[in-house]
Amino acid sequence: MSSPNPFVVHHDAFRAILGKGPTLDLLAEKSYPFAHEAGIFIAPRNELVQITRVHLDHAGPSGPVTCEEISAPVPMANGGINYKDGIIICAQGSMEAPTTSTAGRPFNSVNDVVVHSDGTIWFTDPIYEYEQGYRPAPRLPKQVYRFNPVDGSIRAMADGFGRPNGICFSLDEKVVYVTDTDWLHGDGTTDDTRPSSIYAFDVVSYHGQPFLTNRRLFAIADTTIPDGIKCGMNGNLLGRILVEEGIANFCFGAQGEMFLLNENRLWRAKLKGNIKGALLGL
Repeated sequence: MSSPNPFVVHHDAFRAILGKGPTLDLLAEKSYPFAHEAGIFIAPRNELVQITRVHLDHAGPSGPVTCEEISAPVPMANGGINYKDGIIICAQGSMEAPTTSTAGRPFNSVNDVVVHSDGTIWFTDPIYEYEQGYRPAPRLPKQVYRFNPVDGSIRAMADGFGRPNGICFSLDEKVVYVTDTDWLHGDGTTDDTRPSSIYAFDVVSYHGQPFLTNRRLFAIADTTIPDGIKCGMNGNLLGRILVEEGIANFCFGAQGEMFLLNENRLWRAKLKGNIKGALLGL
């Protein structure tokens, strides 16, 4: 099953990324949201890990895709990423299980995460779970944070967001991109005057510590919101892949694959075989 004409070219260079025969296939569909967010590709096992573990061997329109439920104490799991020999999944928390606190106050609703090559963990903290009735009232601004597992320190790195959401680094880690999905509120209402944007920040060092400077608007979404984001090896934003009802997050697989998560559906886009994601470089 494929969406009609899903590949939209905004720059001719996108055609080289697509290759001669790009495809968009529906790999799995269930009656419940098994593919919400946190798509994490585990290359040695050819698996996609989320709340559901998806075995991708022989995946395709004519091949089986096996979904295996995972039981894990992760309250309201959301974003996720590869980390050393394992994975990190953001726990947005619950009324009974608040997420790790800073300055004596719990985080609002930890949403998405990325890992720097120095081992530090960067994450966003909007208020969606409060708006959906799963978390208490916010006690911190909506910010981007950096956690250093070596010394246990947590620093606020950027503020001024309506609802910070997706986050990723450029290939050289000199730029960090953060989405602001303030257009969409947790109760399902929208506000066309609020950001639905991707911002870029330069990562600079002062006195041996990283800081984010030169905040600038990188892109806006003309419909809905830019949720989870990833960088390719070339850092392009040259076109779009239109997926029925949109997606919340995605990850790169191997040899030009992208796995797109859309709540009840899991899609695979197949681009040119040499296209690689910056995270795994596959």
